[in-house]
Amino acid sequence: MIETEAVAAQGTLALTCSRDELLRGLGIVSRGVSTRTTVQILSGILLRAGDGKLELAATDMEVSLRTAVEAKVETEGSVVVPGRLLLELARLLPEAEVTVEHKLDEAAVEIRCGTASYRLHTYNAEDFPRLPDTQIELHAVDRETVLGTIGRVSRSASRDESRPVLTGVLMRFEPGKLVMAATDSYRLSVKETALEGSVPELEAIVPARALGELARIAVEGKQLSLGVHENQVVFGTADAWLTTRRIDGQFPNYKQLVPETFEHEVSLPREELLDVVRRVSVMAQRNSPLRLRFAEGELTVSAQTQDVGEAHESLPASFGGEALEIGFNAEFLRDGIESVAGEQVRLKLISPLRPAVLQGEGDDFLYLIMPIRLAG
Repeated sequence: MIETEAVAAQGTLALTCSRDELLRGLGIVSRGVSTRTTVQILSGILLRAGDGKLELAATDMEVSLRTAVEAKVETEGSVVVPGRLLLELARLLPEAEVTVEHKLDEAAVEIRCGTASYRLHTYNAEDFPRLPDTQIELHAVDRETVLGTIGRVSRSASRDESRPVLTGVLMRFEPGKLVMAATDSYRLSVKETALEGSVPELEAIVPARALGELARIAVEGKQLSLGVHENQVVFGTADAWLTTRRIDGQFPNYKQLVPETFEHEVSLPREELLDVVRRVSVMAQRNSPLRLRFAEGELTVSAQTQDVGEAHESLPASFGGEALEIGFNAEFLRDGIESVAGEQVRLKLISPLRPAVLQGEGDDFLYLIMPIRLAG
């Protein structure tokens, strides 16, 4: 049984707002609309009019998104409208005032803009799920710091729903810093970011998808607000709220996964290496590995796929000793190089069958990648 959100008012709903404001609000919350559920109410967007604004909300029971736009409210009330349809319609409306009207005795909402008029069938607002409370203890953190960390770490999270813990990103606040980590068991990203001022004592495994949505909507303001309440994590931006369920389980002890010592450490120009990997990866199809062969003063990157073709490209490398050849998943290696900041990338190696580590000029970010056993 789904708990329902309390409805602001019973009766009719009538308001007017600008098309651009409506479209902005819909753009924020529409990604919370469920696209793969048999529960119809989850495919809708809740519209609630009151106190001189139109509140919009959507949820798929994992992530919920809320925002508000300025509106001239004639009658307070709530209604749920098909989300995707409303967004598509708003995009096509002329740039003018939009009037939204819903009468309690009618299962439809009327939308008027200029000479255009539409009637959309609605769902009962009383059936809309109860959204997590945002009136909890919240902590302010620097927006750019958090979003920058999310962008570099979250791509290592798994997409395999059979292991839920790995689909999330560990967020842990320690004295003076934020630690974030993600792994899909083939690669691992860890970043420690210094934070100024008081730091909340929080730790949670947050769905990577939710953090991606946060990065999308948190485009304004200097700070983010965040808090943990029961099994929910709450994020507040300049003009929106995002809440997401907290993933239960034990995140892997990533510190045990990182080797303490390495046999080789090679420093390479990041952009040049990235360009080479991108070009050669074109021939690494059907799960073919990308081969990196280190020899005296040189790195050769190659890939070969049967019935497709092959590619080889070399660049200077500060490598000495016996030649070493190691294989990687092309996409994972490319992600790792892209995640490293700075002009140089340090590639730390042990052997062809042991994990490798990529780091930038600073040590605050680490990307571990497991090798692929090469044939022949």
